[in-house]
Amino acid sequence: MPDSDDAQLRLAQGKPSVTAQGAAVLRAAHQLLDVPLVFEDPLAVRVLGSDGEQALRSRLPSQQTPTARAMRALVVGRSRFAEDRLAEGMELGVRQHLLLGAGLDTYACRHSHGPARVFEVDHPATQAWKRSRLTEVGLAPPACLTFVPVDFEKDNLQASLAGAGFDSSLPAVVAWLGVSVYLTEEAVFETLRWAASLAKGSELVFDFGARTLEGADAELRDGLRATRVRVRARQEPWRTFFDPEELARRMRSLGFSDIETVSPDQLDRLYFLPVGSDLRMHTHLMRGRV
Repeated sequence: MPDSDDAQLRLAQGKPSVTAQGAAVLRAAHQLLDVPLVFEDPLAVRVLGSDGEQALRSRLPSQQTPTARAMRALVVGRSRFAEDRLAEGMELGVRQHLLLGAGLDTYACRHSHGPARVFEVDHPATQAWKRSRLTEVGLAPPACLTFVPVDFEKDNLQASLAGAGFDSSLPAVVAWLGVSVYLTEEAVFETLRWAASLAKGSELVFDFGARTLEGADAELRDGLRATRVRVRARQEPWRTFFDPEELARRMRSLGFSDIETVSPDQLDRLYFLPVGSDLRMHTHLMRGRV
């Protein structure tokens, strides 16, 4: 699952992923702005650190533009769906949770006494930043958490996980969030082939860039185009988009079963509408069981 060349250059310079930082800010903004919450994360603001929290609070109005709200809905909707899938997996006896591109995710800290062993996979530079941040805010990594630093340009994911104690003979729930759109199509399918080789009963949840946006008006489309220009300038460009039906077909050919394409409307009905939230999804998720 190699990173884009530009992002890899940034990480090689020891700088954490801009994408990881942005997702953390959006999760925190949800806790401060949205009532009711769709995704409760009592550590999301704290993990930003005092400077990060102050910066977010000083510019909260900027988090209410149509584009910012759409991006916030994406981040909290996908996290809620992934954690719900993990909860269901644990009811069926799954005891391994794998986060690919974990960033500042706080699941392990919020569920430190849960039954799942959590493996966080990320680039060494981003992971070092996270570990430093946890120390800064007084959050000790829980015993259930194993960090797996992986440079996807140089390291073998399967070997790195085995070295960290991941048991490939047992099922796992894998969350791969906020990553695929930044990769080449070849890199996306490299990761999908690996996930399809996991133990029977494993499940993969990921989001992807769809070629068309459902329900997006002209203002939002313009805002997302501007966002695309901005992330490219920050050396993490959006690269790969899929037709949902074609992606599901290709996943099936890799060996996935019980594939579900979760549309924005489905996610709205599942999470946002029942609690009266006025956030709306515009991005698809995909779920595939091995």
